Amino acid sequence: MGDPIKYRLIDRPGAWRLSDGVTGGVMWGYYVTLALRSSARSKALTALVIVLLAFGVSACMVSYAVFRATTSDPLPGKSSQLYVPLVDNVGPSYNNQGEPIETLSYIDAVALWQAHQANRQTLIYSTTWQVESGNSLVPAMSLGGDAVTTDFFPMFDVPFRYGGGWTADDDARHATVAVISRHLNEVLFGGQNSVGHEIRLDNQLFRIDGVLEDWNPRPRYFDAGSHGTVYAFNDAGDIYIPFARATDMKKDSTFAYCPTASRQSDTSHWDAYLHSECDRIDAWVELDTPADADRFREYLRNYAAEQQRLGRFSWAPNIRLRNLTDWLAFLDVTPAASTLSMLVSASFLLIVLVNVVGLMLARFMRRAPEIGVRRALGASRAAIYRQFLIEAATMGFVGGLLGVALTLLGVWGAGGLFEPNIARLVQADSSLVTLTVLLAMAATVVSALYPTWRAAQTQPAWQIKIG
Repeated sequence: MGDPIKYRLIDRPGAWRLSDGVTGGVMWGYYVTLALRSSARSKALTALVIVLLAFGVSACMVSYAVFRATTSDPLPGKSSQLYVPLVDNVGPSYNNQGEPIETLSYIDAVALWQAHQANRQTLIYSTTWQVESGNSLVPAMSLGGDAVTTDFFPMFDVPFRYGGGWTADDDARHATVAVISRHLNEVLFGGQNSVGHEIRLDNQLFRIDGVLEDWNPRPRYFDAGSHGTVYAFNDAGDIYIPFARATDMKKDSTFAYCPTASRQSDTSHWDAYLHSECDRIDAWVELDTPADADRFREYLRNYAAEQQRLGRFSWAPNIRLRNLTDWLAFLDVTPAASTLSMLVSASFLLIVLVNVVGLMLARFMRRAPEIGVRRALGASRAAIYRQFLIEAATMGFVGGLLGVALTLLGVWGAGGLFEPNIARLVQADSSLVTLTVLLAMAATVVSALYPTWRAAQTQPAWQIKIG
């Protein structure tokens, strides 16, 4: 039955107090002590409960860490102000079951950009360059990047280590200026301030206006429309040049969709290609308020109606305007493996908890004689509930600590379960550690509810008679 518990009557009828004078309603520390003593008497059951909880919770938390990393807001506080405008320029025969293609044609992109109907707007398309520097020790290399307009940098809060982005005048002049990544700056210039230096891109000299800080948003939302979900978690590019200059250089985008039988682009006649209906450009606008968004949506509708009136479109205006959060949800960029692992691990945790319920029931019912004596001496059912739930929480806390260790191990080994570009996003921070412990404690307390209820139903007279 365990250590004897001594009670003595005090001057209030029905109120019982431990011999050390601590009132039952505030015996939290005493209940923890009872939990430790009980655990010492039932080492095997206690260890099994703790280990099961640790594995169940850690599996769930590793999956949650991956899910959190792949679904987090890439621009907190600003995602509701950045919108992707789309105009259906290919019609029902080629669009996505009524949805416009996820990018714009050159005609529509430039028209929207030049209309200046938003606070800021930017056009983007990804491409590759052959990069050379004046450093003979660094060989030429092929690197990816994006052709963008100047608003790209302030719209997406792109951080700079040196210098900054180019100006609107540079866009208008089709200037040969560039912004490079910190990584490329370290390769070409040893990490020194390279603003004002020149690099050669496809045999043309470009002046460096800025060097980025480490900037690698995940998912890669700014050109996700053209890249699709397959490349959503790839690294950002190393080079950014003006959109107009890249167009002058006849640089095609890495991805394009053309409303032809082959769906492929033909760049042999560049001007014809630019003015074709091939969709390849990601466009973004910054709209501060919902009213601004409504006005821009109306502008898009009027623009599409005008194209229909001019005979370019033979279908009714079909436009979309989604903010960043809705855009990522529409594209469904969360990897299927991340969602699946979350469901599997949650199911595993549920199975663990079912087993923990059985172990708790066996553990608590073995102490029926002790419960009966306590009830006979005046302990209420509420006191029994408190004792056993605090005991469960104590085991949950220990299981949570072990779960933290297993979670850290799982985060470290995430590369074995997920693709490298996904696994490296997973971080074990203080919030994950805290959540692991809290989940373990909450799960144990929930699992202990039924066993505790059963234990609290123990009849004192029956147990005393048996004794």
